[in-house]
Amino acid sequence: MKRVFSGVQPTGNIHLGNYLGALKQFVELQDDHECIYCIVDEHAITVPQDPEELRKHILDVAALYMAIGIDPKKSIIFVQSAVSGHAELGWILCCSSYTGELYRMTQFKAKSGGKESVGTGLLTYPVLMAADILLYDTDVVPVGNDQKQHIELCRDIAIRVNHRFGEDTFVVPDGRFMKAGARVMALDDPTQKMSKSALNEHSRISLLDQDSKIKKSIMRATTDSDGEIRFDPENKPGVSNLLNIYSAFSGRSVEEILADQNWRGYGDLKKELVALTQEALRPIKQNYDEIRESDELKAVLRDGAERANAIAEKTMKRVRDKFGLGF
Repeated sequence: MKRVFSGVQPTGNIHLGNYLGALKQFVELQDDHECIYCIVDEHAITVPQDPEELRKHILDVAALYMAIGIDPKKSIIFVQSAVSGHAELGWILCCSSYTGELYRMTQFKAKSGGKESVGTGLLTYPVLMAADILLYDTDVVPVGNDQKQHIELCRDIAIRVNHRFGEDTFVVPDGRFMKAGARVMALDDPTQKMSKSALNEHSRISLLDQDSKIKKSIMRATTDSDGEIRFDPENKPGVSNLLNIYSAFSGRSVEEILADQNWRGYGDLKKELVALTQEALRPIKQNYDEIRESDELKAVLRDGAERANAIAEKTMKRVRDKFGLGF
């Protein structure tokens, strides 16, 4: 059985882009894979965080993991900082990576914004991500398409270390990316991906949004002026984005939807999408409310950390031996 690892940052409410791009895969994979799912709190502090808010968001994301259908009896759910191997292996891999390849990371360029001085964590973030993955002898990493470059770096580092110390040092993982065309874009600007950090709250739909907020955000979504409903991401990005979301929640292809739709205009499409989205998210919100304040949540995380650490420590013993660390 192949092993799966992935993680999500505890920084604000998870939105449709996170869910449809990665988290939905988490649930699908757990029936026939050995799955390890992490709340990556050490990644979150690459930018300043309020400590109390961060702790709250850690539990929020853990509860959402379970609310969307990740079963702690089938999968390991834990918090990154509870397993010291992440930070230790992150440093070891920093010593096996190059500043040039890190400076070339697209996300670093975007987040640093041409500033002369930024936090070092923004630069080394992809190396810690590689450590997260390699620590568990991971075969498959389900992530969004925007993480492809980071997965390639992880593979490059693993191959580099294996070439030096032996092929049994690290398992070289494969990324599992969402299907072409399924990327969820911002509702107010469909040329940009949906983001937690966007100033306009109506640019995104979060999994815990109230029905009224879902309706307002979708009905305000940017389309265009010609009134024709067709899938054309280049020329009609707004309409195409709405159709992608409709397809993801209905389980039908865009082609099937367009073949039998009788919408008179964008308003009809948006109204149907509102109802579909509200219905899809309702059970997630109900599950979340039951789980978030339960004693079970922290017990699951403690148990998950123990199980994850047992796997991680085997990897770290092997890595320490290979690198000559200790005595």
